[in-house]
Amino acid sequence: MLKGKKIIIGITGSIAAYKIPSLIRAFIKDGAEVKIVATKNSLEFVTKITLETLSKNKVYHDVFDKDNDYTTEHISLAEWGDLLLIAPASANIIGKYANGIADDVLSTFMLAFDRKVFIAPAMNTGMYKSFPVQKNMKYLEENGVSFIAPGYGELACGTVGDGRMEEPEKIATIVSTYLNRGQDLKDKKVLVTAGPTQESIDPVRFISNHSSGLMGFEVARNCAERGALVTLIAGPVNLTITMPNIQRINVVTAEQMRTACLEHFDANDITVMAAAVADYTSEVVAAKKLKKQPERLSIKFIKTPDILAELGKKKRSDQILVGFALETDNELENAKLKVRNKNLDFIVLNSLRDKGAGFKHLTNKISIINKNLLLKVFEIKPKSKVAVDIVNEIVATYKK
Repeated sequence: MLKGKKIIIGITGSIAAYKIPSLIRAFIKDGAEVKIVATKNSLEFVTKITLETLSKNKVYHDVFDKDNDYTTEHISLAEWGDLLLIAPASANIIGKYANGIADDVLSTFMLAFDRKVFIAPAMNTGMYKSFPVQKNMKYLEENGVSFIAPGYGELACGTVGDGRMEEPEKIATIVSTYLNRGQDLKDKKVLVTAGPTQESIDPVRFISNHSSGLMGFEVARNCAERGALVTLIAGPVNLTITMPNIQRINVVTAEQMRTACLEHFDANDITVMAAAVADYTSEVVAAKKLKKQPERLSIKFIKTPDILAELGKKKRSDQILVGFALETDNELENAKLKVRNKNLDFIVLNSLRDKGAGFKHLTNKISIINKNLLLKVFEIKPKSKVAVDIVNEIVATYKK
């Protein structure tokens, strides 16, 4: 049931817009309130009066429409909705959203909306599979947007392939499932670390690793979606997150991450250490750029503090502490040692030997080992769904 839920549907200029009345009817039948934001071209395929009659609300289709009560209604509407669904979504609106372009009522509204966004693409196969569209979709997925993949079949242009907007019944089920998810972390305080650290060698160079931060960001996002108050400590990453219950703290070095973790750890119920913190830092940071040497250059490195072990020593019995392990050999043995030695409730293990897992992938394949050394193995899946598995384990551990 969707009673009390507020859904905003953004419609773009696609023949698939004729399916939206069925989608509106399904949401309202399930108890939701629905409002529509439509591009001018979309109203060539489905009429404004149809949309207003079914939704029982006026359609927003022009920032400066004379029927608007005031010119900033798109901002207040953004505060009204629980979820935004763009269906059908053209290549044009996906590109605008990915690049921060706001030149009509829908693209302007999308930039103002800071809650969950689902996008159901509908376009020609060639457009859908083109490099620009795939690049824009990948970027949006990395930043928390969920795509409802189009189906395969005959398209309006006569070709056969991927690009048909998913059927309204399936879209309604996906959105309803999301909105009916539990608030099982409501008001819990969660600390999450994400991304790499950078350890300077001189004013120009540093050592780091390939972590994108995506796994930690997805864990933070999922915790926030389930009601938690999240503090996200992020190393240098190219990711954004805009949720009202996520406080982001940016750091660069391992020492800065350690300081932030120690400052916030005691106040949190749950801590998830997903960051890939550098194990070593340069003993001396050169004041000037190091010049190229004739043969070889030697730099002395010193070990950085083990933040996870330090937090494990401080951990109270009412706190949950989760570690991550990225291994290349003796994976299980190394991970089990970390669970014991660092006083963890469980550890998330992934191996670079698994194709599609680890750094710089949108997917991951994990195993979870709890403090009793019991093992759970998961299939490879998008990191957004891996985050759900991790948070589910946190909730199960918290309830024990």
